[in-house]
Parts: sequence; C-alpha cells; structure tokens
Amino acid sequence: MLEDRDYMRQSEYPPRMPLTVVLLVLNAIIFVIECFTLGYPPRFSLNNYFALSVEGLKHGFVWQLLTYQFMHASFWHILFNSWAIYLFGREIEETLGPRKFLVLFLTAGVVGGMFQILAALLWPAYFGGPVVGASAGGFGLMAAYAVLFPERELSLLFPPVTFRAKTMLIFSAVLAVAGIVFPVDNVANAAHLGGMLTGLVFVRQLVLNRWLPSDFPSGGAGPGKSPFWRSAAEPPDEDLSTDEFVRSEVDPILDKISRQGIQSLTERERQILEKARSRMAKH
Repeated sequence: MLEDRDYMRQSEYPPRMPLTVVLLVLNAIIFVIECFTLGYPPRFSLNNYFALSVEGLKHGFVWQLLTYQFMHASFWHILFNSWAIYLFGREIEETLGPRKFLVLFLTAGVVGGMFQILAALLWPAYFGGPVVGASAGGFGLMAAYAVLFPERELSLLFPPVTFRAKTMLIFSAVLAVAGIVFPVDNVANAAHLGGMLTGLVFVRQLVLNRWLPSDFPSGGAGPGKSPFWRSAAEPPDEDLSTDEFVRSEVDPILDKISRQGIQSLTERERQILEKARSRMAKH
C-alpha cells in the first residue's frame, strides 16, 4: 500500500536545473547582447524586429509577442523583473511543475503584450512606443502566487512593509488600472494588467478548476474563509471518505507517476500522498 512506498524520499538524478533559473540566465545573456549591439541603455526603434510594437505586428512580426519578453531597457529594468521571477517563480514551479510554470509565464507575457498593443491602438500618443521586458510574465507569476498562497506574508526592504500576497495582488491591479487611466511614461501598465489577469485565470480555471458558482460564499466555503482565496497548497478537505479521497485525489497522482516519474510531482501532490499514507495507516 501507500505506506510502503518511498514517494517522499525519491529525487531526480542528475538534478534538473529549475526553469526559473534558466529564465534568469537567458534574460541576463540577452541583455548583455543588447548592450553590445545597441549600446547602454539599449535603444529600441519601431523598426526593431524583436521589440513589441503595433508596426511590427502590422508587418507580420508575430514572434515579437514572445521575443519582447526576454529584452530589457536598462539594468534596473532587468533587475526588477528578475527579482519578481525569482521571488514568485520558485514556488510556482515547485507547486505547478515546470511545464505549467513555463506555459503560465509565456502566456502571461503574450496576453500582456496583446493588452499593451490594444492600449497602443486606442491611445497611440501614450502607448505607441516599442515594448520590452518580462514584467507581464512576472506579474502573471505574482497573481498565480497570490491565488496559490493568499495568506503568505511578503516583506519589502524599501519601504519596510509587510503584507499578504492577496493584498499585494489587489494593490498591484489598482496601480496598473490607474496607470492606464493616467499614463506614465515607460511603464507598460496595460501589459502588467494583462499578465495579472492571465495568472489569475490560469490558476483558478486551468489548474484548480474552481472558477465555478459553488466557489463563492453561498457555496459553503466555511465561515470566515473566502473560497476564491483558498490556497491550492492545502491538502484536500477531510470531508471525503477514504475511498473517495483515494479515487479523486490519489489515483490521478499515481497515474502521473507512472507516466512522468516521481520527479514530476508538485509539493501539493506529495502532501496528498503523505496524507493518504497517514489515512491508510489508521485503517
């Protein structure tokens, strides 16, 4: 039975480099190339093949929706985006797995880029310039983090403030909307908003499958706890019988192990197996 298995002790060998680190290294390499070819700070024109722009998409350069995510305009620009990827990406990759992590990051970047292009079409005087940066993907990771770990506390060095992840998401969304209504030069607020919405929908709908009417307070989330912010890292409820728990939660994980190996398990899936082992030991 489950208690005889060693799921919680096995590890991948040789160790795989986390995709979070791969993204950070790739961004750094591309930034160095930019500095050598375009000078510092890099200057991006509307004729650039890789920076995102309305003109580029009109010419059929659809790859810009991907390439712009790996380009940056200054040292502080790449530093901030790299910090966001590192801070949120590690937990997201561990919880969702590397494949979903990468899909989430790139999709948030693409959708954020489309939001920015829409803003450029509506208000070309404010949003018409070329766009670069991984901020849309970073904000997508932040939104996903806030859904997965809503009560997790985060602290800033400057200003010295501590707040919950869900509070950070709400505050960031308000800033992004305000930045669209009252545009600020060189800040892609529309891309930030698009990235956050993508991260929110990706986790809620595609990962947790909880974007349903029963998720809301009338669906019985429990007193004082909004189901919208329920953490995905929490093991399933105790309400399920052992047979139902094994059928609905454990069997899919065992199927995943048979297809992809033990190294593919997320932290939540390992917690479920440990919980199943504890339940089996009581029967």
